[in-house]
Amino acid sequence: QLQLVQSGGGLVQPGDSLRLSCAASGDTLDLLTVGWFHQAPGQEREAISCINSDSSQANFADAVRGRFTISRDNSKNRVELHMANLKPEDTGIYYCGARFGAYLPNDGRSCGNYKYWGRGSQVTVSS
Repeated sequence: QLQLVQSGGGLVQPGDSLRLSCAASGDTLDLLTVGWFHQAPGQEREAISCINSDSSQANFADAVRGRFTISRDNSKNRVELHMANLKPEDTGIYYCGARFGAYLPNDGRSCGNYKYWGRGSQVTVSS
């Protein structure tokens, strides 16, 4: 059974950078599209970035485009979200999700639905 293990997060100041990691346990990420989702306090969870299984495509929400990057290393069974120039509105819980298949919508921002989920990482951006 695939499990996603998240690491990273914490308290940072506006303008700082942070890296979140999502590692697979019990199976490999090779065939999986992986996404990162943000749940702000009192809000629903929203997709912010995703990358398909062979890294040929990555999508980003408009709110993070140009500030966040996503990368994967299938040899290490890991996907990372690199967050730069963090803003207070980036505060919330970040979840990684995964699903089989390499398809991503061609609109550049959507990530689709996911089957497997990490337990979440808290990110707080505050001065």
